[in-house]
Amino acid sequence: MPVPAEVDEAARRNLAPLLDRDIAPGELDPDRDLADDYGLTSLNKVLFLTSVCEDTGVALSRFTERDVARMRTLRDVTDLLASHAESEPAR
Repeated sequence: MPVPAEVDEAARRNLAPLLDRDIAPGELDPDRDLADDYGLTSLNKVLFLTSVCEDTGVALSRFTERDVARMRTLRDVTDLLASHAESEPAR
């Protein structure tokens, strides 16, 4: 299933400011490991997920601990967000 552009843009926009390195949102590689390659800490991961969920209208409660643990790359995050965004009622 293709990821809607709004989900991808929201994820990139919310992730970039939390990284140790100065990387523009459009330059983020969706397949790089968020922790190992980009230095995202577990606290920043929670902040990132909270922000991107708010921006996309997906309730953070939709994700299990297992879902969050499997979100190792930006692609993992956007794929899961997209799958839930389609089932969320419009706000």
